[in-house]
Amino acid sequence: MTIKAVLIDFSGTLFRAEPTASWLRAALDALELELPAAEFEEAVAALAEIGAQPGGVTHPVRVPEHLAGLVAARDVDATRHRAAFTGLAREVPLPDDRLYDLLYDRHMTPDAWRPYPDALPVLAALRERGVPVAVVSNIGWDPRPVFAAHGLDPYVDTYVLSYRHGVTKPDPRLFTAALEALGVAAGDALMVGDDRKADGGAAAVGCTTYFVDHLPADERPDGLRPILDLI
Repeated sequence: MTIKAVLIDFSGTLFRAEPTASWLRAALDALELELPAAEFEEAVAALAEIGAQPGGVTHPVRVPEHLAGLVAARDVDATRHRAAFTGLAREVPLPDDRLYDLLYDRHMTPDAWRPYPDALPVLAALRERGVPVAVVSNIGWDPRPVFAAHGLDPYVDTYVLSYRHGVTKPDPRLFTAALEALGVAAGDALMVGDDRKADGGAAAVGCTTYFVDHLPADERPDGLRPILDLI
């Protein structure tokens, strides 16, 4: 088998969102607000537990029943995505109502994301070998400014984003769209991701799959490098 193209996930695969504490701290700083240490830690824990940070906790401990439907369909369009995550955040009492939208806006900034240490060298190696790359992501916003700010955008040939297609992985239509954009057959492509259910859907259309662990960036320095041995 010859791999001629790579499809790859965004959050948890190429990039990791900042810790919840720095996410909340940035929003508080924007309004020049301060929380007592104990209240700050309680808020951080509560935001993480409920999964209020996009790209943060992969499996929230709890999702309120009245938000379950919205959260389940959050990645099919930008409006639902914002409503889902600001709705989750509002379940946690914070000192200023403006913080909920500031938290959401913060997560879309390049400063809120850190590429995994091997992301850039692996993408550069793929480009050097002539292997095109498609980012295939369940997401409610455009991550290209994040890629550009961290120097990864020149190594991505196309972005296939769920909110633009109205469907989410593991729906085969996202993977098919990426394959068509790159001009390769499914049997010649490798899908790389951190979610065995969502990203594993690529196997149903005939792609080879490879999975990495959704870990903090400094705990996974070389999780992507093995894919170069598959090319």
